[in-house]
Amino acid sequence: MAAKIQTRDLVIVGGGPAGLTAGLYAARARMDAVLLEMLSPGGQVLTTELVENWPGDVEGVSGFALAERMRAHALKFGLEIKNQEVTGLRAEGKLKVLQTPAGDLRARAVVLAVGAQPRKLGLPGEALLIGKGVSYCGTCDGPFYRDQVVVAIGGGDTAAEEAMFLTRFAKKVYLVHRRDQLRAAGVLAERVLANGKIQVLWSHQALAVKGQAKVEAVRLKDLKTGQEFDLTADGAFVFVGTAPNTGFLRGVLDMDREGFIIHDRNQHTSLNGVFAAGDCCSKLLRQIVVAAGEGAVATYAAQRYLEDDHG
Repeated sequence: MAAKIQTRDLVIVGGGPAGLTAGLYAARARMDAVLLEMLSPGGQVLTTELVENWPGDVEGVSGFALAERMRAHALKFGLEIKNQEVTGLRAEGKLKVLQTPAGDLRARAVVLAVGAQPRKLGLPGEALLIGKGVSYCGTCDGPFYRDQVVVAIGGGDTAAEEAMFLTRFAKKVYLVHRRDQLRAAGVLAERVLANGKIQVLWSHQALAVKGQAKVEAVRLKDLKTGQEFDLTADGAFVFVGTAPNTGFLRGVLDMDREGFIIHDRNQHTSLNGVFAAGDCCSKLLRQIVVAAGEGAVATYAAQRYLEDDHG
């Protein structure tokens, strides 16, 4: 006889700032909720060395410490957290069925907070040399490049923050940016330009990563002159945005052309009873404080949905 599929009022998928905040609000509301996270709760914030724009932490806080505080806060109010991967989602009437390696789980409402991961450039040699000098996390891999030369590619907040962090170890950091002005917030751009270990290569584009057993050089193009050349380096760090972890949701709900989930002002997706929050969402700004706010809205909206639809 087949085992009965368990049904919960709310299942939260993802344990980053959005998911943990959603879980905190669910636990405080005494909802029958569970949070499923395939890795360690915290999400991308775990790899952030210093968070300077979390309101109230004037001196800044490490990403690991902030994630741990969020997890502890949710657990304090009784949130159930399980290490479980979700591989599929479908609707069965008013219920949603989440597929996991351990079996199906049914929910009356779902909050998707599945986050995103660093976007790859798709350069020749990039995939071959991942872990051999190509990295997407300066905080994770910077210590391996003590007194060496590295190339960082990008011009946004993450690129600026990570380039600054890399100077703690590398003797030289080349920051390659396609434009002639950084997109990073003013204070971050000022710090980059004031750091003697960083040389910004304006209006340059990375064409390839070269090397056999490890990174040896990055092929660059000067977009103003058209000149191509090899820049000798020991490591290549790519900071060009994120790609959403929504592959398992294709065809299930509406997403934009990059795979980010489309939702209304209450975080409700195109699938009734399914809400989305955090970096997996289609929006202007992806920051921890935004993700946390969306997690709160998503759970509150899910609670209202359950009250209106299920009583």
